[in-house]
Amino acid sequence: MPFALHLLGLAVFAQGTSEFMLSGLLPDIARDLAVPIPAAGHLTSAFALGMVVGAPLMAAVSRRFARRSALLVFLITFLLAHVVGALTTSFAVLLATRVVGALANAGFLAVALVTATSMVGPDAKGRATSALLGGVTVACVAGVPAGALLGEVWGWRSAFWAVALLSLPAVLAIVRAVPAGKPAAAGPGVLGELRALRAPRLLVTLLLGALVNGATFCAFTYLAPLVTHVTGLGPSWVPVVLALFGIGSFAGVAVGGRVADARPVPLLVSGSLALLAGWVLFAVTAADPVATVVLVLVQGALSFGVGSTLIARALYAATDAPQLAGGFATAAFNVGGAAGPWLGGLAISAGLGYRSPLWLSALLVTAALVTGAVALALRRGATAPARSYAGS
Repeated sequence: MPFALHLLGLAVFAQGTSEFMLSGLLPDIARDLAVPIPAAGHLTSAFALGMVVGAPLMAAVSRRFARRSALLVFLITFLLAHVVGALTTSFAVLLATRVVGALANAGFLAVALVTATSMVGPDAKGRATSALLGGVTVACVAGVPAGALLGEVWGWRSAFWAVALLSLPAVLAIVRAVPAGKPAAAGPGVLGELRALRAPRLLVTLLLGALVNGATFCAFTYLAPLVTHVTGLGPSWVPVVLALFGIGSFAGVAVGGRVADARPVPLLVSGSLALLAGWVLFAVTAADPVATVVLVLVQGALSFGVGSTLIARALYAATDAPQLAGGFATAAFNVGGAAGPWLGGLAISAGLGYRSPLWLSALLVTAALVTGAVALALRRGATAPARSYAGS
């Protein structure tokens, strides 16, 4: 893999730390800004919604600029949003900074996905995607637990300052290592790419990604209160549990990247079935510390292994939309990232307890499995008459 691709992963690490670190900071933020924990969970949903809107929009806007210039503008905007977030005393302002930061993150990731896959051969998109998303999983391993630890020692604002400082070397790395390039050459245009993105196979893949990612974020967003209120572990265990989820996610992306280019279907089917079983088992055994520790690791691996493979398959299916493919893949996955915390917050607010997000995660993966099975049956049904006619 080209060295510049790993430098893009450094920036993704900073952004992934910001996106996920609220899982360990929600109780502190809720206390400091005098809002309920489910309301604080809306910070995660707001970020994901910003990603949903921003990914295709920013991908379309960035067509006018060289990729390095677009990456720098997005990353600097992201940095400044975190400075404002660290300084504010208003929940509304903090919510607004999450939306602005998400728009910048969405634009960066959309351009970075296209840039990464353009650096490798046409049959290595899965490995390129996993190398880029490795920044997200390292954020889960190191950045998110470190953010939770900073929040416990110096308050949640220190984690926002850390993300801003962490973005600085990524800015310098992009200036030095990413080729300046030129704006996208004339091609099918935005409308032409949008038409290409209506392909049924691609739409199903994006829907599956949204459902799986929704399950991941529904559970992950409320891990901190689950660990302290249901499992019965102390607050000092929260960074440990988040780190275990990150270690699992790193392993899942690493395996997914190696398999996604060669044998994606067996990985998706077996991984999704195991993911469903894991969420159900986690919901049943959440009061057991040993089971919680083991299942956090396993579910992190399965969630990101399946999720990264679906991203790679979406990019393979969108070859006629080279500029917007990354944006729509990012948007689809963040639909799940927005819906998951929102659904989990609704369940908790309804008095269903901190286990309820785990049951909802199982339900979302079930929906993904049913959707995939129906799509496969329809595809086989559509090809059957043609085969029958050819053999008659």
